[in-house]
Amino acid sequence: MKIVILYASLLSLLYLALTFRTILLRRKLRAALGDAGDKSLQRAIRAHANFAEYVPLALVLLVLVEGSGASGLMVHSLGAALLLGRLLHALGISRVREPLPLRMVGMVLTTTCLLVSGAYLLVAFLRGVGT
Repeated sequence: MKIVILYASLLSLLYLALTFRTILLRRKLRAALGDAGDKSLQRAIRAHANFAEYVPLALVLLVLVEGSGASGLMVHSLGAALLLGRLLHALGISRVREPLPLRMVGMVLTTTCLLVSGAYLLVAFLRGVGT
């Protein structure tokens, strides 16, 4: 679990950055709830929420992949894909004039991490790893 610790810590910093960005926009707009109809706040809220929707499951899968004996290269590759994917997605979705390719590449990297992790774990289970 040593490798996943690196990615969990870096992802937590990104999550905090998204959190503080949302808080600052809420304070600026005096919008404790909702988005006050502001496009920037809407996007900040979605960037923060989307991160919260995907990262917990991805980290659980990464812990299991690492714990099942996957190579360090595989765990680093999946962790880096997740981190880069979440960063690109956040950069893309946060802008009102959205650079769609950033968001798209971010989601491809994130879903690839989920797909490869899930498939790896299923194969490991079927082969009897960890039983």
